[in-house]
Amino acid sequence: MTQSKTDPRVLRTRKLIMDSFIELSGEKEFKDITVKDITVEAMINRATFYYHFDDIYDLLEKALSEVLLVNLDCDAYQNKELNEEALVNIFKAITDFQKSLSNRCHRGYEDTIARIIREQLEIIFYKMLLKRHHNEENGALKITAVMLSWGMYGASVEWRRASKQPPEEFIKLAIPYIMAGIDFRSSDEQL
Repeated sequence: MTQSKTDPRVLRTRKLIMDSFIELSGEKEFKDITVKDITVEAMINRATFYYHFDDIYDLLEKALSEVLLVNLDCDAYQNKELNEEALVNIFKAITDFQKSLSNRCHRGYEDTIARIIREQLEIIFYKMLLKRHHNEENGALKITAVMLSWGMYGASVEWRRASKQPPEEFIKLAIPYIMAGIDFRSSDEQL
């Protein structure tokens, strides 16, 4: 009898594996964590691990994606308008996520973290742009979503690297310029 991947027991086991991985990543570098370490920590066998994840990199990517999604609360942004409040909240969620990783984050998987953040932001921004500019061409909105996601991620890296001010104050400096660019096309069409 095979179990569905939505079965509550399967979901609990998946969460247990992810939690064990996160716990271990607080103790040692990613490159030093083995599947055996995770199975021992989670008290499961290797077959159970491989039922849920292809390998340790798949686990890393899925664990980080899920933690980021919880931080971003993506569902809350599904029907939100792209405005100053939303941009501040998204930036705060990203910086909180990065701060939570800072003790565990090692250079070996910074590129993975960056890609995951940008991909999730792109989805969120695209949906918000569609809501704001429902008559626009999808291609233009997709490119805009990509630019916003990379820009927001880049700003979060700059904040983490050099800023001593709270993330909300840091991003608020740029928001008038971001919103002017987003609103430019709409106001241009009204002329």
